[in-house]
Amino acid sequence: MKTVIYEKENHIAYIYLNRSENMNAINEEMNNELEKIWDDFEQDDSLYAAIVTGKGKAFCAGLDLKTELPCWKNASANDIRSKINKGLGGGVTRGRHRLSKPVIAAVNGAAVAGGFELALACDIRIASQEAVFGVFEMKHGIHQGDGGIVRLLSIAGLGVTMDLTLTGRKINADEALRLNLVSEVVTHDMLMGTAEKYASMIIGNDRGAVSSAKETILDSIGQRLDDALKLEMFNAYSCFSKHKNGGEDD
Repeated sequence: MKTVIYEKENHIAYIYLNRSENMNAINEEMNNELEKIWDDFEQDDSLYAAIVTGKGKAFCAGLDLKTELPCWKNASANDIRSKINKGLGGGVTRGRHRLSKPVIAAVNGAAVAGGFELALACDIRIASQEAVFGVFEMKHGIHQGDGGIVRLLSIAGLGVTMDLTLTGRKINADEALRLNLVSEVVTHDMLMGTAEKYASMIIGNDRGAVSSAKETILDSIGQRLDDALKLEMFNAYSCFSKHKNGGEDD
């Protein structure tokens, strides 16, 4: 693979966006490579969690404006409809957003436009002090279309979603932490180690329980309280695994 580096170690999938000369902007080639990676990650029973980060100074600058934005500008309604189930980042923003295993974003630099949406699509976000976030789509005559509004609203609430979306302003890692968009801010050289720490905590838990909890959290969004409580109870008490971390004893 050229645009993505994919490595596996200690039950963790490492996914490095590798178009540093273009701030890791997503083109069709990267999208296709990531789609294959997510398929492998989901199917590989030796992998319990994934860490996504960017090579170079950026996490991801969103869609490659030179090659991908013109396709959308000239798209018909049928063209758009045909892509509803294939979102950014190999579909992890939409279409592959129900991966059963946790995905951690190690945000090493700029996560803007679709790159912000990609980070929000991950289950946990750790930010370097050098990270910045922003809804930059607004400057190009479009707003978020890959979960940016939906996930911002769910994670940070109406006021923050209105603020960041309508202004398109850039925020730093500390403000992202204050707005509950990231779990932790660390020095740049501690970023991957911290992401690995979170992955290790996940790996230390029962795999069936982790998968069920993630499913339950996603299914509870927008539910009436009574329905959400029933869903939580049923999933919790029906997810017991015979063996820790999947099946075979360690």
